[in-house]
Amino acid sequence: MRLHVGLRCDGGAELGVGHVIRCLALGEELLARGHRVTLLGDVGGVDWVEAQFRERGIEQRDAPADPDELAALADRLGLDAVVLDGYLLDPGCGSRLRAGGVTVLAVSDGPFGADQEADVVLDQNLGAAVDPGRAATSLAGLDYVLFRDQVLRRRRDPASPTPEGDPPRVLTVFGGTDPYAAGPVVVPLLLATGLALHVVCVAARPEIAERLRALETGPGQTVEVVAPVEDLAALAVTCDLAVTAAGSSVWEFLCLGVPAGLVCVTDNQAVGYDAVAARGVAGPVGLLSALRDDPGARAAAVEELRRLVEDPTVRRELTERGQRLVDGRGRRRVADALEHHSHPRPPSTMRSA
Repeated sequence: MRLHVGLRCDGGAELGVGHVIRCLALGEELLARGHRVTLLGDVGGVDWVEAQFRERGIEQRDAPADPDELAALADRLGLDAVVLDGYLLDPGCGSRLRAGGVTVLAVSDGPFGADQEADVVLDQNLGAAVDPGRAATSLAGLDYVLFRDQVLRRRRDPASPTPEGDPPRVLTVFGGTDPYAAGPVVVPLLLATGLALHVVCVAARPEIAERLRALETGPGQTVEVVAPVEDLAALAVTCDLAVTAAGSSVWEFLCLGVPAGLVCVTDNQAVGYDAVAARGVAGPVGLLSALRDDPGARAAAVEELRRLVEDPTVRRELTERGQRLVDGRGRRRVADALEHHSHPRPPSTMRSA
């Protein structure tokens, strides 16, 4: 059975690229199984993301916002299934696609994006609970996290720990575009620990890079500013600690075996941030809104960052807990569920070449 699956998601400088990247991970699994994959959406001219889709031979099509027009496009393309991943998608997309005979997989994060009718629903967050009445199949929790090939092949072997850096190398990255400019807020807090460290800052935009390069460093501290890289996992595993937004990248670091400190950058990350902190699998650095101008929140963040940088035992414990929770096989399970509910659609007279 060979399916044609559409990935309906958008990304860009303001939206970020988390939805697009996790859809790409599922797309890689589907391609490996012999299925055809088409991206339906816009990635906002983020070059390194566009390159990843091109390199995998995934065609990109602009997608209409209207559910009826989206269903018509699905029919013209001969899509057998569509993955819906986006908080701004019209909530009627799922029901309209299903009415046209298209299998729908809807991805949500707690209440965000949970308004789509679907055959399969997925919430890949820690502690997630999907309403079983929403769909025939509900997939919830870290057993279903979607990872790209580059993450899976870089996963550290827990039996062969990486030597500690001297001084510790700390990676800071806040999504593919850092839409809320978290880097210039958080990196100074790392430097405020006063510890010797080498900070590798992924600067998503030129104005962020300029602000990071202008930061004053203390004794034994260096700041290296780099542009977004296609293989972030390869960079991450050279570091002792990652400080990142509490989005889907968290699960990548847990899978890789790189301990992380988390910043809750936006409201839709709050549930995941709280769950991860409660389980003790990452260090809670704080809410970005408070870190900008609340002296108490900033002082608490400096202490948490000092603990994470200074104590290798803490980092090893976070690594062990994280890798126990995330086994890296999530996309296989999701693809299995999608295949179970999908079947090639009969030819339609509406379809064009």
